Parts: sequence; C-alpha cells; structure tokens
Amino acid sequence: MSISVAVLVCGALSSYSAFLLWYGGRGSPMDSAEVESILERVRRNAEAAGAGPDPGLMGSIREVAGGDDGREFVMVNLIRYREKAAYPPGRGLGDDPHAADARYNRAVVPLLLKRACVPVFLGRSAGRFLAPEGAEPWDCVALVRYRSRRDFLEFCAEVAKDRADVHKWAAIEATQVFPVRARLGLFTVRLTLALAIALLAALGSILLASSGA
Repeated sequence: MSISVAVLVCGALSSYSAFLLWYGGRGSPMDSAEVESILERVRRNAEAAGAGPDPGLMGSIREVAGGDDGREFVMVNLIRYREKAAYPPGRGLGDDPHAADARYNRAVVPLLLKRACVPVFLGRSAGRFLAPEGAEPWDCVALVRYRSRRDFLEFCAEVAKDRADVHKWAAIEATQVFPVRARLGLFTVRLTLALAIALLAALGSILLASSGA
C-alpha cells in the first residue's frame, strides 16, 4: 500500500470515528435532578418569550423523559394540517398551513442537527387501510431520530426560547407524537455513511493508483 493510499484510508477511518462520536446514541440516562433542571429551563424560556408553558405539553415532555435509558430513539409524528393556518392576531404571515409548517421546519432543523438528531423519513398519506371507526385521516408522517431523550428535552427548551412552535401550531389541526425504539430497520445512518466513506476511499485509491501516486 502506497503512502498516499494509507493516508487516504486513515483519513476515512478518522472521519467515520469522528462521526460516531458526534452521532452517539448510547449515552447515560438522566437522573431526576437533570430532568427537573431542563424542564425548568423550558418553563423559563417559554415565559421569557411571552408565552406561558402549556401544562399538557409539559406533562407530555416529562412523560418522555421518564423513559430515559440514555439511548437513541425515533419520534413518530402523525400530522393533520388545518385548512387555513391559524396564527395569533397581528402576525401577518398568511393562512397557508404548508407555508407555516415550512417556517417551523426551517427554524428547528438546525436545532436538531447540532444535536445529531435527524429526520429519517417524511411522507404524505397515500390512502387508508385500517383505522378506528370515525377516525380522521392523517395527512403526513414524519420520523425523527433523536440521539437521546436528553437531547430531546434540550431541543424543547430551545424551541420554547425561540417560539418556533408558533408556526407548528398555526399549521397543524391535530397531531399524535410518540417515541419508538427500533427493533428492525433496513436503513441506518451509520451504515449508509460507512458505505459512502468506503466508496469514496475506494474511488480515491483507484485514482491514486492510476496516477502512479
């Protein structure tokens, strides 16, 4: 193996190792004191932004925190849009619910990515099969991978500070959100990135070999 190829392989391995450290997913669980500290920050941030924390939402966040084992999970979001966006008076942002949802996504995706939390699936309903009698249909399904429940709570605290959720609730008529832990999956970010880095390293090695480096 030439020195150039060895450097390329070491660079690829170092890049993947750095990614694994950032991506995480196997941390330590929060204790009750840490949970209460972050929840208090959610409350303070919401109040500072001019909106008191919703008791029902705070209870739901606490419930998610109660199942913490320090490991990654996926949050399932079932979404039904309003016919017209319902912003608080004086916002002047129009009544398109999809435009409101796009504003929410633009605000929160950077907050997710800096915590190695990534959307892994987004799809629109293509019909119905089995559903309880009288149940309203969902318009959209979104799956978001969170590095840990700690990261989820930290994300909630930052959203409360920025009031990005005003766009979400303007867009959405109803939603059901719940965490799941993968038992079987044919797609993983770790494997996909590993294959991509391996492919790039292989192509680089071929190019170096053909150039005689």
